[in-house]
Amino acid sequence: MALNLEQKKSIVAEVAAVAAKAHSAVAAEYRGLSVVAMTALRSEGRKTGVYVRVVKNTLARRAVEGTDFACMQDGLVGPLILAFSKEEPGAAARLMQDFAKANDKMVIKLVSFGGKMLAPGDIDRLSKMPTREQALSMLMGVLQAPITKLVRTLAEPNAKMVRTFAALRDKKQAA
Repeated sequence: MALNLEQKKSIVAEVAAVAAKAHSAVAAEYRGLSVVAMTALRSEGRKTGVYVRVVKNTLARRAVEGTDFACMQDGLVGPLILAFSKEEPGAAARLMQDFAKANDKMVIKLVSFGGKMLAPGDIDRLSKMPTREQALSMLMGVLQAPITKLVRTLAEPNAKMVRTFAALRDKKQAA
């Protein structure tokens, strides 16, 4: 179906707005995937906060122009589906990598993060980035460790004295 100029402008504006706010982007070749599989991918993307869209390459090039994902312009060739992480940097990578494992016809072609182009093999590193909740819990653990150690150190002399008195009591009761 041919698109008129207004439809093309609206698609470019929509993708450009998402790309301007996105943390990372993944482009994959979807040749040979069924409609049911693509619908499942889009549905999973909505659940995880990932914008998934099939866009003509010329429109995608115009949409990413002037964003952190301009480095992807040269690689936008062939039938590609674009996925942008809107909430968490690794969300699009996780979604596309999991889907590619389940569907061997999907091939990851482009990965971009922080304005830099990554090799398609680096999607594994990007997908293993912690979510916001995981990162906060790791930070809290790091912040809590010195305080916990201080409390244990301050409590140890009293605990040692109590253990000593208990040992003396047990020795006297045994005699």
